[in-house]
Amino acid sequence: MITVSVIKADVGGVPGHSRVHPELEEIARNNLKKEKDLIDFYVTHCGDDLELIMTHKEGVDSEKIHGIAWDTFEKATKKAKELKLYGAGQDLLSDAFSGNIRGLGPGIAEMEFTERKGEPLVVFMMDKTEPGAFNLPVYRMFADPFCTAGLVIDPNMHNGFRFEVWDIKEHKRVFMNTPEEMYDLLALIGAKSRYVIKRVYPKKGKLPENEPVAVISTEKLYQIAGEYVGKDDPCGIVRAQSGLPALGEVLEPFAIPFLVSGWMRGSHNGPLMPVSLKDAKCTRFDGPPRVAALGFQIANGKLVGGIDLFDDPAFDIARRKAQEIADYMRRHGPFEPHRLPLEEMEYTTLPKVLEKLKDRFEVVK
Repeated sequence: MITVSVIKADVGGVPGHSRVHPELEEIARNNLKKEKDLIDFYVTHCGDDLELIMTHKEGVDSEKIHGIAWDTFEKATKKAKELKLYGAGQDLLSDAFSGNIRGLGPGIAEMEFTERKGEPLVVFMMDKTEPGAFNLPVYRMFADPFCTAGLVIDPNMHNGFRFEVWDIKEHKRVFMNTPEEMYDLLALIGAKSRYVIKRVYPKKGKLPENEPVAVISTEKLYQIAGEYVGKDDPCGIVRAQSGLPALGEVLEPFAIPFLVSGWMRGSHNGPLMPVSLKDAKCTRFDGPPRVAALGFQIANGKLVGGIDLFDDPAFDIARRKAQEIADYMRRHGPFEPHRLPLEEMEYTTLPKVLEKLKDRFEVVK
């Protein structure tokens, strides 16, 4: 069994919330090189988030692996503070590691599985948005035949898939099967600020039913810190081919820059732009929200590749469309639907404005 762990954190941006300083990435690489518990690793960034991609045999929620990530982020934070980078250590919400990184700020997507003869895997990284931004593309990958032709053409996929959906406000989960519960699933995941896809599993077929084929980070920073400290900036891992969506089917949902929540101050709706790593830096209105994708083949736990999958002119139209949508949404200024509805602004700085005005409201008779 191989475990792939993607753990990310905002430990400081340059300038502002734009991107990770190269020295922080180098510190991370040097730190991970020393770790004998890792089979392999890959360090990168998406916007101002430092991303650690690691393979090992310790399983998910390993104290060893989480401790390695925490130590790496702490060392990067120390350098970020020396450089006076913006938001240095922003996602490290505790002074001490307690055996598991969950609940301490960083985002985590991990899966343990039996390595196949050929094991293509995509790591998705988003910036300036929330975990629910993965709901639409993951649904389309594994349940929409207009996106994934294999659901129609490949008999190995006709049984469909099982979705694990989390209610991130009530801290509950539900398992739902497609295609038979497709409409019920959509009723939940369409409310992406509350119900988020955590994992996808195969149903009866070529693959073990208890081994996930997709997993998304679902940490909500505002629930940890009690006020706005970031918009979660989720990451995800998706396996492909041989009874699963083909690589092109995994990427196809991002050909349309659909609207997500986040952007400036985590308080606005905007288009999700698929970009290459060189363009994974957020500038216009601290955005618009970005998604980058790295493709690997897993060979005995080794990460072969690191192919920049959105560095492709095939996604140029999506990028241009995202720019048009960004223009249109920005013209709304502070008005909804560009600005998020009040119930989603509860953990931003807006309540401080409302608190200042509360005694000036009069009863209307």
